[in-house]
Amino acid sequence: MELEKNTRLNALFDFYQPLLTAKQNEYLQLYYADDFSLGEIAEEFAVSRQAVYDNLKRSTQLLEDYEVKLHLYADYLERVQASTVLLAYIEQNYATDKKLMELTKQLMTLEEE
Repeated sequence: MELEKNTRLNALFDFYQPLLTAKQNEYLQLYYADDFSLGEIAEEFAVSRQAVYDNLKRSTQLLEDYEVKLHLYADYLERVQASTVLLAYIEQNYATDKKLMELTKQLMTLEEE
């Protein structure tokens, strides 16, 4: 469960990072992406562990609020799922069409980037 939460928060951070303050960005980056502890972040910024915890709590709630309003992550997941289904359908039903298979591979490469 914790891994799913961290994965989701990292994804939300990727989408909404520009909307956060510099301090929110730094704390979230250190805690979720770089796996720093509250104590390590507190030491780095010369603040209390409680201050770090409060900032992270507010920042993660802000990310969730942005997602509720803007749906960027949910829309992305929908697009990925739809394209996966469509690409599988094309591969299954048009495997003999070499040009279409080449274009499908190009699309898959774009999705991975």
